[in-house]
Amino acid sequence: MRFVSYGNGKAASYGLLTEDGVIDLPQAAAGALPDTLAGLIAAGPTALDTVRRLAEQGPTGTPLDEVRLTAPIPRPTKNVFCVGRNYKDHVAEGYRARGAEIKLPEYPQFFTKPPTAVIGPDEAFFHDPAVTTKLDYEVELAVIIGRPGRDIAQAQAMRHIFGVTVLNDITARDLQRRHDQWFKGKGLDRSCPMGPCIVTLDEIADLGALELICRVNGAERQRSHVRHMIFDIPEIISQLSAGLTLEPGDIIATGTPSGVGYAMDPPHYLKAGDVVECSIAGIGTLRTRIEAHRA
Repeated sequence: MRFVSYGNGKAASYGLLTEDGVIDLPQAAAGALPDTLAGLIAAGPTALDTVRRLAEQGPTGTPLDEVRLTAPIPRPTKNVFCVGRNYKDHVAEGYRARGAEIKLPEYPQFFTKPPTAVIGPDEAFFHDPAVTTKLDYEVELAVIIGRPGRDIAQAQAMRHIFGVTVLNDITARDLQRRHDQWFKGKGLDRSCPMGPCIVTLDEIADLGALELICRVNGAERQRSHVRHMIFDIPEIISQLSAGLTLEPGDIIATGTPSGVGYAMDPPHYLKAGDVVECSIAGIGTLRTRIEAHRA
């Protein structure tokens, strides 16, 4: 199943994305489902059974071009969990750019992005050169937790996933270096575009085969597959959940492959007027406009 959150000129809602359009689930269920997609995720398997029954009834959907998609979870209740340096080629390009010896991480390197960073498809990041002059992009697969757990074993990790989506980890490289940690450079307002939808795992035959592509103004910058991660998704979930409870609706960004702007020769940073397209086969394309900062 493919879920979206959206606005259609009325109150915000969410729905099931079908070939015929978007089925407004709270409306179709007549009060039998939560009001938000985050609420649906938290409601668990019983709510999903209700969605399946509704889909079988074939209610009329609203054409996709008549709704405005938002981030699937527009305002997460917690910071977005992220994994840094999780593709070998990305680690290598970073060391080469700094003229240092390549050393792969021994454990997942976690950081977070605040809820205020989250925006949806076709929304804008407002670039303020007074804050950063080295703005970069990172296409990533994001995992949405559906079942709570702590100290999750790798063998059980996939059972805790509700679905996956596309995420762009927009990064201020100069702030990242200046503060000698990642949160500030990764946590700017609107620096976490997500979407266009959440796809449940039953729709994806092989997560490792998913291809990630990033284009800037139509020019390809990144292309890789999920299978090239250093730490795969079960290991990420297992290590992150050690002593730390994961809850329904938690979001985990799993890292980006090579091709980022700062590692190019010469570096290519984002500027006002650029359009970044992050695509993952089987999920969709997430577009983000870079616009000049508005006072």
